[in-house]
Amino acid sequence: MIDLDKIKAIDIHTHAEVSCCDPEDPIMGKFLDAASAYFKTDRKRPTMPETIAYYREQGIALVMFTVDTEAEIGNKRIRNEEIAEMAKANDDIMMAFASIDPHKGKLGAIEARRMIEEYGVKGFKFHPPMQGFHPADRMAYPLYEVIAEYNLPAIFHTGHSGMGTGMPGGGGVKLKYGQPMLVDDVAADFPEMNVILAHPSWPWTDESLSMALHKANVYIDLSGWSPKYFPKQVIQYANTQLKHKMLFGSDFPLITPDKWIAAAQEVGFREEVMPLILKENAAKLLKLK
Repeated sequence: MIDLDKIKAIDIHTHAEVSCCDPEDPIMGKFLDAASAYFKTDRKRPTMPETIAYYREQGIALVMFTVDTEAEIGNKRIRNEEIAEMAKANDDIMMAFASIDPHKGKLGAIEARRMIEEYGVKGFKFHPPMQGFHPADRMAYPLYEVIAEYNLPAIFHTGHSGMGTGMPGGGGVKLKYGQPMLVDDVAADFPEMNVILAHPSWPWTDESLSMALHKANVYIDLSGWSPKYFPKQVIQYANTQLKHKMLFGSDFPLITPDKWIAAAQEVGFREEVMPLILKENAAKLLKLK
């Protein structure tokens, strides 16, 4: 179990991009090439053990997941079981979220229940632009029903997508599915499921802020951008009405937590708010306290 007194932060948004068992999928490899150019980061991705060792050295707990895009993109996913087993073996520092393509329907719902009951995953990750679905499409509701039944959180990618940026046709990724307001029906229909809107949601930032203000079960993770580029209203609401709704996330390995935290300390977050963002809000949401 994670000892909150021994960690300085909880990174709620990290990616597993290298399987310990399977070679890199060539289709996903093209997306990783483009994302590396967009984020100006090293193309070589760390393995899961390397990531865990890095976070343990930093004294930061992490939530890790892959993104199941098998139906829309056609790549072979990293297995949820692989990530969950890694989390179980390193439960002093790591938690696993599962990702299941909503196009899998009831079969996906069965997998979700198995991942919760047999592997102990702590939540789920959805990327509507990469998975090619409207978040409120009823095909996804069997999955949401399972997540809500166990009162687990679900992260939804929102806003611009670094994945596909610069590729012809954006790699086929449709940005419209990243509009935060498309998730509003889901948050309303499943009040038992905490919804985490990932990233500052540009160019729809104000929609995320409105939703987090309006619905008790909606949160925002601040991953995917360096804080020095945050729209000013993100800082404003984080310091005031949404100080208990903002969560630290990096988007590792594309952004490292140490660089994110260093930048966050310079952009105007109030001193009393930083501990909430870095650790306290996530600890409560993930039921670690």
